[in-house]
Amino acid sequence: MGYKPKEFVVSIAEDFEDMVAAKDFRIAESIVEGILANMNTKKNHVHLLSVICEDENSVYDITVERKYFITTLEENIAHYVREEKYEDCQRIADAIELLKKQEVSNIVTQVSQSKNK
Repeated sequence: MGYKPKEFVVSIAEDFEDMVAAKDFRIAESIVEGILANMNTKKNHVHLLSVICEDENSVYDITVERKYFITTLEENIAHYVREEKYEDCQRIADAIELLKKQEVSNIVTQVSQSKNK
C-alpha cells in the first residue's frame, strides 16, 4: 500500500491556521513524509495532507508540485532540527541532495537533446 496523506480534523479552518502559526510539528512531518514517500513519482502534484473542517463540512487538500520538493524540504528541515530529530534531518538532507542531482541530470539531458535536433 502506498502513502496515505495525513488528515487533520479541526472545527473551523482558523484552528488549522493556528496550528500553522504555532509551527505544529505534525504538519511539517506530514509534508516531509509525503514528499519522501513520493520521491520517484511521475505526478506533477502530490497530495500531502487533508484538513477536514467539521463545522464548515469542508475538506482542504494540501498538495505540492514536484518542482517544489527541494524548497519545501529545505523549509521544513528546521522543524526537525527544533525537535532534535537528527536522523530524520539526515534523511531529508539526503533526499534534497538526490533531488538536486536529478534536477541537474534532467537539465543536462534536455541540453544534449536540444543540440542533437
